Amino acid sequence: MKYKAVIFDLDGTLLNTLEDLANSMNYVLKNQGLPTHDIGKYKYFVGNGMYNLALRTLPADKRQEPFVRYCHSLMKEEYGKRWAENTKPYDGIPEMLDKLTDLKYKLAVLSNKPQEFTLLTVKKLLQRWNFDVILGERSGIPRKPNPAGAVEIAKLFDTSPEKILYLGDTGTDMITAKAAGMYAVGVLWGFREADELQNNGADVIIKTPMELFNVLS
Repeated sequence: MKYKAVIFDLDGTLLNTLEDLANSMNYVLKNQGLPTHDIGKYKYFVGNGMYNLALRTLPADKRQEPFVRYCHSLMKEEYGKRWAENTKPYDGIPEMLDKLTDLKYKLAVLSNKPQEFTLLTVKKLLQRWNFDVILGERSGIPRKPNPAGAVEIAKLFDTSPEKILYLGDTGTDMITAKAAGMYAVGVLWGFREADELQNNGADVIIKTPMELFNVLS
């Protein structure tokens, strides 16, 4: 096989997490007496970790570091209660994962979601499939687009980066994949548009999960 492994982003790629993220952050904002946001706007707030999500949703005059950290902590607490209310795999993801499993590809998840939520989410909502490595945001490890996590997965797989496909829905994911020396697959069912993916180095863009096998063939 030309490729031996597939790394997936989580939010916006395997799972549609947007509503639970938006509801959690809006709950925090409302309780702080601050304006909330339409769910659609969260497509552009998410993607660079929960701290940056909190930062981006706050009014410009409320972005002092101590207050951002406070809202970040409240967000993590609230999301811990709500994360599974509406979150589910995108259409076609189960079939794609079934086929990848049958073909014996190594599978991994690399997310900017905190490690505890990444593990919890994958183990509850994607429990049918075996992901060999599951990595979220961890202390001391830079978040995507730094390629450290992707490179770590390649080493754990004992597989050269050029033998790995990386799927993601944001420019951050495409930058990560290219910096790690992997084949960058942008997906259009997630949070961002084709222009962002192309402008950040996508090698190919797919519209549905099963189109991945056109790349693998």
